[in-house]
Amino acid sequence: MWKSLFFVSLLLLSCCSTTHGEIFTSIGQMTDLIYTEKELVHSLREYIKAEESKLAAVKSWASKLDALTKLSTSDPEGYLAHPVNAYKLMKRLNTEWSELENLVLQNPSDGFISNMSVHRQYFPGEEDKTGAAKALMRLQDTYQLDSEAFSKGKLPGVHSNAVLTVDDCFDMGKTAYNDADYYHAVLWFQQSLKQLDDGEEAVVSKANILDYLSYSVYQMGDLPRAIELTRRLVAIDPTHERAGGNLRYFERLLSKQLNEMNQAYQPASEEPIQLGTYTRPKDHLPEREAYEALCRGEGLQMNEARRSRLFCRYHDGKNNPRLLLKPVKEEDEWDSPHIVRYLEILSDEEIEKIKELAKPRLARATVRDPKTGVLTTANYRVSKSAWLEGEEDPVIERVNQRIQDITGLTVETAELLQVANYGVGGQYEPHYDFSRKDEPDAFKRLGTGNRVATFLNYMSDVEAGGATVFPDFGAAIWPRKGTSVFWYNLFKSGEGDYRTRHAACPVLVGSKWVSNKWIHERGQEFRRPCGLTEVD
Repeated sequence: MWKSLFFVSLLLLSCCSTTHGEIFTSIGQMTDLIYTEKELVHSLREYIKAEESKLAAVKSWASKLDALTKLSTSDPEGYLAHPVNAYKLMKRLNTEWSELENLVLQNPSDGFISNMSVHRQYFPGEEDKTGAAKALMRLQDTYQLDSEAFSKGKLPGVHSNAVLTVDDCFDMGKTAYNDADYYHAVLWFQQSLKQLDDGEEAVVSKANILDYLSYSVYQMGDLPRAIELTRRLVAIDPTHERAGGNLRYFERLLSKQLNEMNQAYQPASEEPIQLGTYTRPKDHLPEREAYEALCRGEGLQMNEARRSRLFCRYHDGKNNPRLLLKPVKEEDEWDSPHIVRYLEILSDEEIEKIKELAKPRLARATVRDPKTGVLTTANYRVSKSAWLEGEEDPVIERVNQRIQDITGLTVETAELLQVANYGVGGQYEPHYDFSRKDEPDAFKRLGTGNRVATFLNYMSDVEAGGATVFPDFGAAIWPRKGTSVFWYNLFKSGEGDYRTRHAACPVLVGSKWVSNKWIHERGQEFRRPCGLTEVD
């Protein structure tokens, strides 16, 4: 469709400043950290220069004094017989050695430490590091990537020198282990062990890796392999404080299980542990597998019959004066529920202005608590977001008016334009935009009714990942910068369309910027009249 057009892909990401301990979920903010680190490296080099200069001065003193003492100690009385030598000895010991003492006591690190102290308040905290590790695991699950792919920087369609060391992989495993996530702990400890066995140098010892790996494997229910790994640990470190006891416990437990099932002992598999060796535990999300498959581009329910019902057209907003001379290009993305994409909705200049306005106020994205109606953060939504009012800049006012012209719905009762930036592993798991019957107070404070429709602007292209998917009917919509997608969350009767449960897939590579307008019921009475049935 639109073969003569240049398709600009748009996906809006938000970035922001943060306080220590707040999760870094924005590529924009992490970009600031890159420049902070560059400044610190410059400061470090200045410190090294100062230290080298100081050391050179001390070496010069040492060489001079070494020559003098060799001469003076060869014939002390003869040396001191010369009055100049006697004077210079007194001067050196009274003055010059004090100067040398002061030189040695100088601390060139003061400037570097001061610079560090200034920037430290913006450094990621422990929560941020943990969040980044979990983001990698989330990407690993969603896009079915093994630990070695990550450790070697081999991501789909991306060639990078970014690698994870033995110690990096071990730290990833420890993050999962400390969260009782033994599934991911096993994968990362195994990768750490593999790289160590391949000859890579590391701080962490093989005994330490085997200790954590064997217990994690035990927690996954694989006693034969846990025994085999623990035996390797005992062979390396016979005095290990836990290994002997663990080995005896595992062996007794396995013997008991085999007796109860009347089975013979089977040695542990010699196949290395990898993605698929163990089954990932189920979590809170019932459609997890379908959702993640769609994110990978699998399980799409588009077929030829459905595709034949999709069209592209020029849209003038039902003779809207602002669109008569320049109608927008509209493409059908899905037939039922009807989802459309509008092309060339935001210009590059408008996108940059929106991002510029949003960046200073980006904060961890929130969701509305269905019971209280209060906005709060949630682990299933990982991004940074900001809200922009029309009065703040003519660009925002113009975008709001454009949305109203295109949809034919008033934005007077709509929520503010929300700008969101998805960073490393940023996502929004399957959710509804509208409030359900069991959460009647979700939008009570707004006094504008339910969210009748969603208008989503893509403000950046994404190298890999980041699709908007609808698990209920198997649709995936990929970010294209400058385009927008639109769908109704409610039927004309006001009943929620539960098919519109959707998700923002994790960003695998790239930076995803989006902005959206949630349009509410109030004021639409004559713009979208009620239907004759509940599902019109």
